[in-house]
Amino acid sequence: MFHWFEQRPFFFAVLVFIFVAFAGIIEVIPDFAKQSRPTVGTKPYSVLELAGRQVYIKDSCNACHSQLIRPFKAETDRYGMYSLSGEYAYDRPFLWGSKRTGPDLMRVGNYRTTDWHENHMWEPSAVVPGSIMPEYKHQFKNKADLDTAYAEAYTVKTVFATPYDQDLDGDGKVDVALGDYETAIAKAKEDAKAIADGMKNEAIKNAVANGQIPEIVALIAYLNSLK
Repeated sequence: MFHWFEQRPFFFAVLVFIFVAFAGIIEVIPDFAKQSRPTVGTKPYSVLELAGRQVYIKDSCNACHSQLIRPFKAETDRYGMYSLSGEYAYDRPFLWGSKRTGPDLMRVGNYRTTDWHENHMWEPSAVVPGSIMPEYKHQFKNKADLDTAYAEAYTVKTVFATPYDQDLDGDGKVDVALGDYETAIAKAKEDAKAIADGMKNEAIKNAVANGQIPEIVALIAYLNSLK
């Protein structure tokens, strides 16, 4: 049989291609499946973080900022560990971006604080001299949409089996609680208070104390989660 293939170069080439392709599939697919699983420590977004993510999308932050650190020394020196596919397991949609007018934000939660984000979003050039980023003062007045954020969380939990209300790290505690609507909204307001406590704007503190969550609070919660 092999003698027959050796006398016919075209068919021999096809046979080699089939063997190589099959071996490649056997080698690549298991590793690809492994890498696409959530990495250790990756958790679903809370309702408040999802509300902030919606603000991030609505205000087109991804038009100027990427969330994808490539495995090059110049990038890892500046932004930290390169991105892993499993870190995006709960991102719908992905916010990789295609342009960097501003810096990558994949790990911004590791080196920026709530206070820094508050000042930066209010007046970017006062924090980063020469910045061309516009001001986002409307985020200090507009209210975050917790209803839509809860609907998104409930949908991905139900449709995509996103692990809300589960113990992912085996410590005996639920990592990201969702529960029913009332429970989720109460938790979002509690999380918002923790964010507002780290801010200087008294109007924001008063709004959160009265049960109102400005967009800036939700956005900061989302940015703080990017690690």
